[in-house]
Amino acid sequence: MGKLAESRYACRMCGRFVQSITWRELHELLAGLTGAPVELKPRYNLAPGQDATVIRAGAEGFQLDLLHWGLIPPWARDPAIAFKLINARVETAAEKPSFRNSWRARRCLIPANGYYEWTSVGGIRQPWLIRRRDEAPLFLAGLWENWRITEPASLHGRFAGRQVGEQVETFTILTTAANEDVEAINHRMPVLLHPHQFESWLTDAPAVPAAEQPGQLTTQTVDVRVNDPRNDDPDCLLPSLSLL
Repeated sequence: MGKLAESRYACRMCGRFVQSITWRELHELLAGLTGAPVELKPRYNLAPGQDATVIRAGAEGFQLDLLHWGLIPPWARDPAIAFKLINARVETAAEKPSFRNSWRARRCLIPANGYYEWTSVGGIRQPWLIRRRDEAPLFLAGLWENWRITEPASLHGRFAGRQVGEQVETFTILTTAANEDVEAINHRMPVLLHPHQFESWLTDAPAVPAAEQPGQLTTQTVDVRVNDPRNDDPDCLLPSLSLL
């Protein structure tokens, strides 16, 4: 693996992802998806603090909702905590004060067409796109939470235009130890679920999902324009030569 084996992880997992899946594709994969067809905005470089489509259990089946990425616990006074809680370790989520209530009762799925990781050598940050070898969508296990805006000082940035007293729904992505497909890039990876696991994850008593079997994921270096979240277009997915 050369320099890659010696590189330092340059970004905590999982810090960006691709969400270009369509409603029709989701409907084909989720037999219990309810609601009328909607046009989902394709995202090619989705970053913390932005809205993402998540799947939750509804009264009559699975439902799609837009939630803020970065979980804010109900007891938090400062919403900036969200940027520290974009990920949750699956090994400890059931005990951590920030996540334990969500673990018990508020679980979700995040559909993704891939996610990004970074390696770094000599100050150079190289982005990598990680996705399934067959290019089918990934389904990331997540937790969600309700947070009520209580301070006028919170009404800026991601919450500009909202009102004191309004409820905000946020989510985090669960991570686990990386398998051999991605361990050279990062020691963590998202918890990935498959269709036969969806209903039990969303509705049953929680259990730690089994690790993803190796051989399913592929990695590819992409252009450094991915480093800037303002770049959010299909060109983010184009392969490039590694800088390392």
